[in-house]
Amino acid sequence: MDVLLAFAVDLVFGDPYGFPHPVRGIGWLVAKTERFIRNRFTTARGLKVSGTFMAFCVPALVWGVAFSVLEIAGFIHPLLYHLLNILMLYTTLSVKSLGYEVGKVHKALRKGDIVGAQKALSYLVSRETKDLDDQGIIRAAVETVAENTVDGVISPLFYAFLGGAPLAMCYKAINTLDSMVGYKNEKYIHLGWASARLDDLANFIPARLAGLIIPLASGVCGFHMFNSFRIVLRDRRNHASPNAGFPEAAVAGALGVQLGGESTYFGKKIKKPTLGDPMVPLEPKHIKAGIRIMYTVATIMVTAGFLISRWV
Repeated sequence: MDVLLAFAVDLVFGDPYGFPHPVRGIGWLVAKTERFIRNRFTTARGLKVSGTFMAFCVPALVWGVAFSVLEIAGFIHPLLYHLLNILMLYTTLSVKSLGYEVGKVHKALRKGDIVGAQKALSYLVSRETKDLDDQGIIRAAVETVAENTVDGVISPLFYAFLGGAPLAMCYKAINTLDSMVGYKNEKYIHLGWASARLDDLANFIPARLAGLIIPLASGVCGFHMFNSFRIVLRDRRNHASPNAGFPEAAVAGALGVQLGGESTYFGKKIKKPTLGDPMVPLEPKHIKAGIRIMYTVATIMVTAGFLISRWV
């Protein structure tokens, strides 16, 4: 029941600007830990070993703090336990905020404001956006909402039902580490290696669930459910990430569009394999369709998790 209530709170409030979100605290901890490591280690081996400790210690600490707070709250009063549990679970979800932020890109495109769309997109992706045309912007936005359907919806809900708020918070710490240091560039290739691998492991099952749930959600929304399944089976490995190919292929098949291709990261052009078939050209409406699928996925996930938890 707490997960269901946390989901409802997220749908109403999202992530208000200025809210003291725990992820910001996790980010502060990661930044401090990185600075501590870099002041003491400079060799590739030293960075890799210390980065491995960071990858495991930060999530473990977050889990421990969340667990301890809830244990103390439960000792004081059961109602306080549930209130804090709901609050923690709510902060791990990104349904409304993801839809809102990606929706800014759609709104700018509908107004013909390419520069505004590029700017809104730049806050969501690591690729360079200043030279993207409308097709490139739409493709990046659809890929982002598809991939984050796992990171911001399926994974936190999966871990919330599996291990409550402490495990969901632990997952958010892993995901935050990956987003801050899990890059394959010169600066983070050694320090962030373990964080990136741990994030891949944490998302392994949720990503494959996405390959099942997104097609079902697509059918509910009136899109191409069977083509979504087909493209997942065919193109799920057409991605550098072992996990991102599942949700991106599923959304590409559902909408009948082609994702992937060439993008620029940190000044370097990367040619990525494509996912899906270009049955129709990319249009701004596909961004809204991706957001709609994401909301439906969240609803299916919460409903299924609640029913299973009642039966077990």
